[in-house]
Amino acid sequence: MPGTIETATSPIPSRATSRSIFPQAPTFTLDVFSNQDFVVKDFIESLSDSAVPSKRKSGGPNQPQAFDPRPLIRTFEHALSRLSDLSGELQSRENELAGAVRKAEAQHSSDVQSLGKKLDQTIDSFQNLDGSLNGQRNSDLNSRANAAVRIGEKLEGLDRQRIRAQDAKFLIQCWLEISERGELFQLEDMRRQVTGESKVRCAQIARQLLKISQRLDPESWTQANGHSRPVDSTNGIGNIDGKSFQRHNSRLMIEKFLETLEKDLLKQFDDFYRRANFEGMKDCANVLHDFNGGASVIGLFVNQHQFFIDRSQLITEEVGGDFETWERLADPDSEPPSVEQSLQSLIDEVKVVVQEESAIIKRAFPYHEQVLGLFIQRIFQQSVQQRLEMVLEKANEVSSLAYLRSLQAARSYVANLIDDLKAHGLTEHPEPLSAMTSLALDQQFDDLFVPYFVGSSYIEREKRNLEELYSSLLFKFTIFHSRRRKHPTTFIASLAKSGSELLSSARDAYIERLDSSDLAPAQKAILLRVAGLKDTDSAKKQTEIDVSEQDGLLSTMNAKRMLKWLAEAVGRTLELSGGSETPRDVSALLSLLLVSMGEIYIETALDAANETAASQEHTKNEPDISYLTGLYSAITIMHLMLTCINTVLIPLGASNITIRREMEKTTNLAMNRMEDKVNTIMQRTIDVAITWVGRLLAAQKKSDFRPRDDAGGTSWLEMLQTHTCLSIFTFLSRLQNLALMAMTASPNLQAFLTEIALGVRSLLLEHFKKYQVSAAGGILVTKDISKYIELLRSWDLDPSFEPSLEVLTEIGNLFVIGPDALRERLRGKGGAAGGLWEKEDLRPYVMRRDDAGSVGVQAVLSAL
Repeated sequence: MPGTIETATSPIPSRATSRSIFPQAPTFTLDVFSNQDFVVKDFIESLSDSAVPSKRKSGGPNQPQAFDPRPLIRTFEHALSRLSDLSGELQSRENELAGAVRKAEAQHSSDVQSLGKKLDQTIDSFQNLDGSLNGQRNSDLNSRANAAVRIGEKLEGLDRQRIRAQDAKFLIQCWLEISERGELFQLEDMRRQVTGESKVRCAQIARQLLKISQRLDPESWTQANGHSRPVDSTNGIGNIDGKSFQRHNSRLMIEKFLETLEKDLLKQFDDFYRRANFEGMKDCANVLHDFNGGASVIGLFVNQHQFFIDRSQLITEEVGGDFETWERLADPDSEPPSVEQSLQSLIDEVKVVVQEESAIIKRAFPYHEQVLGLFIQRIFQQSVQQRLEMVLEKANEVSSLAYLRSLQAARSYVANLIDDLKAHGLTEHPEPLSAMTSLALDQQFDDLFVPYFVGSSYIEREKRNLEELYSSLLFKFTIFHSRRRKHPTTFIASLAKSGSELLSSARDAYIERLDSSDLAPAQKAILLRVAGLKDTDSAKKQTEIDVSEQDGLLSTMNAKRMLKWLAEAVGRTLELSGGSETPRDVSALLSLLLVSMGEIYIETALDAANETAASQEHTKNEPDISYLTGLYSAITIMHLMLTCINTVLIPLGASNITIRREMEKTTNLAMNRMEDKVNTIMQRTIDVAITWVGRLLAAQKKSDFRPRDDAGGTSWLEMLQTHTCLSIFTFLSRLQNLALMAMTASPNLQAFLTEIALGVRSLLLEHFKKYQVSAAGGILVTKDISKYIELLRSWDLDPSFEPSLEVLTEIGNLFVIGPDALRERLRGKGGAAGGLWEKEDLRPYVMRRDDAGSVGVQAVLSAL
């Protein structure tokens, strides 16, 4: 058997003939390894089995034998030697086969080249033969082709004449049938055919008959109500050449036939539509397009659409929605909800219906763009517009803000619908939408919302809404200040008459609006809530409404609310009525802001602070300068308002340079007016502070700087400062704290405190010229001056004021040093106080010493 390993399997020879204990070497060929059943493991096992001596195989289990590896070694050595021989044999055979393959490939390549050359020669021969034949027959072929073309053209012309003759014959037969017998049997037979071509031809012939009737039977076109008015005839009986005939109204018959044909086509179109037979719909639409431009079939398709049938019932439903949603829509401080649910549902359905029907329209109508345009027009004008009007009417019943927010949400949602339809492509899907359909969508969108933005109606609504909200928010503020100004007692109060009139007009307009019968209950509740009033407060008179001091103060939070409402109105204006009217609308909102926040709110508070400051100038008690705390709010609100104007409003008016300049001018005037009022308040405060410090200094006792030593006591040494000094220190410290609260750390604060410091220093310099100072009193003077300097050094003053403090220190020293020290001090370099004063300026202070009459002091005075 091929692949079998041949081993020595004969019995062990006798001792007489052979003494070898090793088996015979295995023999095998290449066929063993090429066999499909060859397994390496089996091959090794067979080699191992052949190497084990037979006596070891037959040994019993109880006979232990030592393992002898030599048979295995010899067997595997012979196997490896044999495998090496086979490998060499295999390599030689592989080399022989490779050489034979290379020779065969070379021979094949040579054969392919030879055959290619023969093929090229054959092709060249064929082309030469074909060219020679064409050269001989070219003229004959051209003449024959021209003759064939001419014959074809003549045949086509004859065919057209034949068809025209057949049509004329059929047309004449139909006319004779109408005029003589008053029948249309042939046209009726053609109408009953189901093919589209027959119906098209039937309609064409009927219209031609109508033209013939107009020319050959003009009397039928002069009839009234279907009754003829024959000439030389009685009861419809005519007479020509002595022969009587029955006259028939050809016009009426043809028009009735056309009407019947149109009804049949419309009915057939509807049947095809219900069976989704788009080819049949297209044939009917083609025929009906020749009747009246397709108006009847388009009307049938649109009017009987299931969308309008279903929505005709839903459109009459009342606008619903929960109370919380409408209340949130009317709340100016809450984020507005999305579009009203029923309108949103309708628009979502419109999107799906238009996308689905556009595919049907394209397959059913050859003039699909016209049909789609009318379908979209019907949807927007009948369904969307009616529902939009109902939603806006409901929103208007809630509040003005609810109306504006609903209009914005609806317009945004419809705009998204238009964009989605354009992106879909409709009849051109998945290609871009055609220009005609895109224009139709834009036109319907404009027609839907343009009525709400005619003229200045929209911006007036925005202004009225903001005015109502601002008036509500500032109602208690205006009530408080109108009561404060009711009885002007000062000249300054009389100057604020115009501001008082503005407050009164705003307050009266707000109260009138609350009492108006056309104000919706929901809006009234919102306005009362914004004003901080209860429902019961609305019935009270303005004199009965309780207000507190806090209601008359400026509030940064209220100002932020006002600016937030304005920002929402500006954003809504840009979205709804943006374009060339934007600068004008923004200018109107700017004017409203400057009046409400600028004049009514900020300037009223500044006027109140100014009046308070003016009333404190001549008070007998310590002046109340707590009004300074309100300046911080005023300055902050002014900054917020100016930032809003410069970053939001004025840039939006850049497209109209005239309006922009007017806006900038108006803003600058308003800001300058408010800044002037702030400056006036600060200047009055400076005057009040200096005046009060002067009064405190004037009230200082003469004995303060000439203390008495009662029974040799030294109680005056325990005094840190005089009572006057402590009073001034306390007042100025409180003034500094209030000023810091009003202006924080700023150049304005530094200028304000520097002005007060200069005034106080001047008062002190004059003050110490008026009091006689003893030796013990000089110590009190230096203590007072040290306290004043300590206070002024704690202020954020202009650096140029620092040397002025040294003057006060020098003056205090003049009262405590002896005559010799005084003389030496005055001889110092640069004169007194580092050269700021001349020596002559120190004479009044030296003269106030108790020992001014002594010889030593007199010598100093003579030197001065």
